[in-house]
Amino acid sequence: MNSYNSVYTSRMAHAKSPANTAASQDIRSYMHGLGRAARAASRVLARTDTATKNAALRAMANAIRATKAALLSANAIDIARAQQANQDAAFIDRLTLDEARIEQMAAGLEQVAALPDPIGVVSELQRQPTGIEVGRMRVPLGVIGIIYESRPNVTADAAGLCLKSGNACILRGGSEALASNQAIAQAIVSGLQQAGLPANAVQVVATADRAAVGALITMHEYVDIIVPRGGKALIARLMQESRIPMLKHLDGICHVYVDDAADLDMALKITDNAKTHRYGTCNTMETLLVAQSVAAQFLPRIAEIYRAKGVQMRGDVAVQRLLPDAVAATEEDWRTEYLAPVIAIRIVAGLDAAIEHIETYGSRHTDAIVTNNAAHAQRFLREVDSASVMVNASTRFADGFEFGLGAEIGISNDKLHARGPVGLEGLTSQKYVVLGHGEVRG
Repeated sequence: MNSYNSVYTSRMAHAKSPANTAASQDIRSYMHGLGRAARAASRVLARTDTATKNAALRAMANAIRATKAALLSANAIDIARAQQANQDAAFIDRLTLDEARIEQMAAGLEQVAALPDPIGVVSELQRQPTGIEVGRMRVPLGVIGIIYESRPNVTADAAGLCLKSGNACILRGGSEALASNQAIAQAIVSGLQQAGLPANAVQVVATADRAAVGALITMHEYVDIIVPRGGKALIARLMQESRIPMLKHLDGICHVYVDDAADLDMALKITDNAKTHRYGTCNTMETLLVAQSVAAQFLPRIAEIYRAKGVQMRGDVAVQRLLPDAVAATEEDWRTEYLAPVIAIRIVAGLDAAIEHIETYGSRHTDAIVTNNAAHAQRFLREVDSASVMVNASTRFADGFEFGLGAEIGISNDKLHARGPVGLEGLTSQKYVVLGHGEVRG
């Protein structure tokens, strides 16, 4: 954490009310200070060579491993506060750091270091009849503001991807992870300084006051793009209030469709994993669709697994005939991202009905088909309008790390600029470059 953050935290701790005018002005001034520092750092990063960026990433990874005890101690403070606030199990799971997750943060930074650097790469260079050569060059976006909830690992993931793609970043984690995020920030700053890069290239907001978010999403003179990672309410608020372009997704209403040509043993493994591997993630299956012709064979088998794991099943009338303990599903269930051990199940006539259901109720995040019919697989891939579409694989693979992107900055279900898990390339833009030899236009 830089000294400015430390001074600000101390000063704000003595403020009578964060909502009063003076404190709100303090927050705006503080955030604009971060913005100015980030803009200056972004100019340094834009000209930083690959070797230096990679050295910083590896130093960050080493610092995270070296401060494991401090990270666990800080995280324990956040978990204790969450438990006192009676947060649910899924929330606690998202918040929790353990040795494996700390190692994954460090490994993610090293994986990003090993990836090709997109910055400065010129593609599609073609000579025109006039003699000039026209191509496109990958360039950083500039300054990225990232707003996220619960998961402290996002702090390291975001810092690594922003750094490798030549962007400065301002990270505003949720109040529930404040201690964890500040501890991770110290490791990140240590890595930057070891590599001779400005500490302000990665800045973690040191206050939990919501006014900091309001300031960040309106600082268009400093911030080039906002990446929100959090609940639907947060993202809906930002969509209404932000004056800056965003990379986002609202819901993760993910489907798995078990086709009439599915290998049912394979389907069993996939639909178990897609739902129960982790409940609180955006790529967890929320609705299971099963072809009518295989429902009687398949549903009792998967239901046995779900019962054993405490998953509540909600189904249509046809499902309830096969699974008497299934709760009657409502229209709202098809539109719900549970993030909990609850699943909606529907029996459909076949592929067309499955695609129609996904089109009607899906969130364009991740959807999968289990089938041995190549024509059905191809239709599903082409017709399902989602950011990630899968054949014979769990939706839990919709993740930047699993896609080989390194740590991901988030998932976008928008169609412009970046879609799906957003890695390095999604944090860059392109500009046209022209190589001439003295040509002038006649």
